[in-house]
Amino acid sequence: MNKHISEQYDIELSQIKELLMEMGGLVEQQVTQACASLIAHDTQLAEQVQDTETRLNQFEVELDDQCVSIIARRQPTAGDLRIVVSVMKAITDLERIGDEADRIAKMALSLARTELPSDRYADFRTMSEKVSRMLTRALDAFARLDIESALRVIQADEEIDTSYNAFVRHSIGAMRDKPDEIENSINVIWAARALERIGDHAKNISEYVIYQVKGLDVRHSGNPDIDD
Repeated sequence: MNKHISEQYDIELSQIKELLMEMGGLVEQQVTQACASLIAHDTQLAEQVQDTETRLNQFEVELDDQCVSIIARRQPTAGDLRIVVSVMKAITDLERIGDEADRIAKMALSLARTELPSDRYADFRTMSEKVSRMLTRALDAFARLDIESALRVIQADEEIDTSYNAFVRHSIGAMRDKPDEIENSINVIWAARALERIGDHAKNISEYVIYQVKGLDVRHSGNPDIDD
């Protein structure tokens, strides 16, 4: 009987992690499509991103219910409790990434009414590629409990912050030169800001990997402290 209960418990823990990865895959798709819709002025793709929001909300509710059920029935301790807590925290970050993808899609719909810029959003495209890789690596690190990969994602967040600041400076300069394109530039800045926030959430997910494996909360530690 005890063996059966233990096996069922392990299955339940595996299920919430698998469902979280499925939610993560949907969020990755949202981010990719949102950025592509902006770069290509593809309104249909932007609308698809917005339509995905309902499914993402379903994931959030289902996962929350399963995690609460495990805590109530199993009363997990130590490592098992860290798994459930990490999943619950990651749910929130994934849901917020979905919100940021939706924000990018909204900016894409606004920009689609204008002409494509000559550089075809080159700086935004570069930043979006970096953030997408960061999110993929964060989810992979969470799935495999890979601390080394998690640390690389945490370190990459500084590069994203630097890219965003440079993007804003460049955009402000462009607005001075072409004041008639201020509205468009502001929309792209908002989209880049959403990318920067997605990077922050990817960093959070990586920090939960360290919490699961080491039992350490490194959310407010600097990178040197985390490396140690």
